[in-house]
Amino acid sequence: MARVARVARLDGSRWRLPLALVAAVVAAEAAVLVLRPREGVIHPAPVSARSYFSDAQIDRARDFRRPQLALYGGQLAIEGALLVLLVRRPPRWLRRGSRPLLRGAAAGAGLAVTLAVVALPLGAIARQRAVDVGLVTQSSGGWAVDQVKSAAISAVMLAGGAALLLALMWRFPRRWWAPGALLVVAVGVAFTYAGPVVLDPVFNRFTPLAAGQTRSDVLALARQAGVDVGEVYVVDASRRTTAANAYVTGLGRTKRVVLYDTLLEKFTRDETRLVVAHELGHVHYRDVPRGLLWLALVAPFAMFATQRLTERLGPERGTPAALPALALALALVSTGMTTISNQLSRRVEARADTFSLELTSAPAPFIAFERRIALQNVADPDPPGWLTWTLGTHPPTVARIGAAVAFERGRRSAAP
Repeated sequence: MARVARVARLDGSRWRLPLALVAAVVAAEAAVLVLRPREGVIHPAPVSARSYFSDAQIDRARDFRRPQLALYGGQLAIEGALLVLLVRRPPRWLRRGSRPLLRGAAAGAGLAVTLAVVALPLGAIARQRAVDVGLVTQSSGGWAVDQVKSAAISAVMLAGGAALLLALMWRFPRRWWAPGALLVVAVGVAFTYAGPVVLDPVFNRFTPLAAGQTRSDVLALARQAGVDVGEVYVVDASRRTTAANAYVTGLGRTKRVVLYDTLLEKFTRDETRLVVAHELGHVHYRDVPRGLLWLALVAPFAMFATQRLTERLGPERGTPAALPALALALALVSTGMTTISNQLSRRVEARADTFSLELTSAPAPFIAFERRIALQNVADPDPPGWLTWTLGTHPPTVARIGAAVAFERGRRSAAP
């Protein structure tokens, strides 16, 4: 009987990790289903990329983007290989010595710097390719300074995260995933609130949008949409890139709409109004808080899976020697969760596109903008479906153009 009970326990432990991973995936998909916009999204009309882009333009984008994707995959592979090596052979100083929290913080900082260094060669190649197509304008020296800043910030963040998680693993050896989930949500809220005023200015200069036509358009669109736009800023993106973009960030007093200076300089008034209307759509539907809600729903299941995977990868528990296994587990689980969350992101972005079209009633400028920004950003207008599904946070350009075409057709059919 004792042997039967022991075998049953072994069989049960064998299924703990797969069940935890499945639960995390199911929870993430369920959260996407719950929060996924069900209304206010235009179903795109089928359109061909070659109706809006020449063969040369499509080939140029793919010749640039596909090697960039391979370089990105290479960086992930190198970082993953390093984590696997550290799991198999943790440094001796992680196993021995006093002050485990201090050693854990040092391990987190060291890991951040090491990962940045090993990925640097492929990152440099990717940057040079972007320079060659005219997408990057920043000097090599400025890029190097940015790499140092990023590594330093990551080192501080990982040092604090490693020490906190190690303390939780020591205090709650069997259930550290639960307070760990609370920590993940708290960090997400803190960075969403403080990021625009603490981290973003480290890399760019943000100035309030000056009085003028664009500001008047922003305020008029906000009144028309019935939303509190918060602050509107212009970021000096041109010091690094020719790409154009805009985004909404922050919470409460730090909520803001940010416009690239390249957008204001190179696009027409109608096109800029469409971009502003899109961002106001995010404000209207409270997409930033809803993103944090998705995180809160998923974090407990994701952290539970992370704990199970950490225990399977490394036998050390509650000591600094467990940190490499924890880092690898977090990387694997978060990658899967991000892929799933991209489904929600694409739907949210499609709803903001619809909001923009309905607010401005300007499908022709919308199509012109999508075409111009794809060319300016050297983006593939019609990437493979698997690539959109795994990495796409926005609908592809052809789908966004298709939404504008469908909007125009619907408007024509509704006209008397």
